[in-house]
Amino acid sequence: MKNMTNILEIKDLYVKVPEKEILKGLNLTIKTGEIHAIMGPNGTGKSTLASVVMGKENYQVTSGDILFDNESLLPLKVDERARKGIFLAYQNPEEVSGVTNSDFVRQAMKACTGKDINLFSFIRKYEKACKDLKMPDDLAHRYLNEGFSGGEKKRNEILQMKMLEPKFAILDEIDSGLDVDALRIVGENVYDMVNENLGVLLITHYERLLDYIKPDFVHVMINGKIVMTGGHELIEKIDREGYDWVKDELGLEIEDEEETRTHAILGSCAHAGKSNE
Repeated sequence: MKNMTNILEIKDLYVKVPEKEILKGLNLTIKTGEIHAIMGPNGTGKSTLASVVMGKENYQVTSGDILFDNESLLPLKVDERARKGIFLAYQNPEEVSGVTNSDFVRQAMKACTGKDINLFSFIRKYEKACKDLKMPDDLAHRYLNEGFSGGEKKRNEILQMKMLEPKFAILDEIDSGLDVDALRIVGENVYDMVNENLGVLLITHYERLLDYIKPDFVHVMINGKIVMTGGHELIEKIDREGYDWVKDELGLEIEDEEETRTHAILGSCAHAGKSNE
């Protein structure tokens, strides 16, 4: 039986924070099995897009829609979107005292699936994910991201992604702060996960990550919307010449905007699950 292709569609999306419009008519369609990379100057709305798709508060959608298999996500809260199969890995993951990594992930899996998670199966899967990502042996018993290096936090995000098996993963600058080895580990693990059941939206500034996670589509985002789409040749040209050529070719003035970066805990599922126990 052929797996169903899921579709995440962002339609003519306008979003603002108080007194400032950030997204200005953004359109994007992602299918499971596809990798989409979004690149663009700082402050153009890339992290805002990630937060809005996940349902983060403090952003007002003034027009447009976000559809998951033709169903609007806009009325749904963060944990409800997570249960649908949306996952967001943040650039700066939160630290949570008193909650171990393994408890957090198991609660998130339970909340997202609505089923009890067999402990033996969970441990086997968790240990394999740790091994794949070259995480320390004591990871399961450490508090969530507390005392972690930047690279450990990013790998821990990808570990959660491995365990939760979402339909769509949004990765917001997971390469920032990674050394060469950690970048390779993260990139190879993400790329190996992509199949007909998973689509990825990758937000990045750097070509180096895209050497490991090879996108099917590359989008340039300027002034709150996607202005150009291409393939790997687009990455190479941006790496050589920056974004001035895009501005000149399309007759754009790049607005000097500072994005508002406010983050929610990735595992809202886990917190919802705990509150319901």
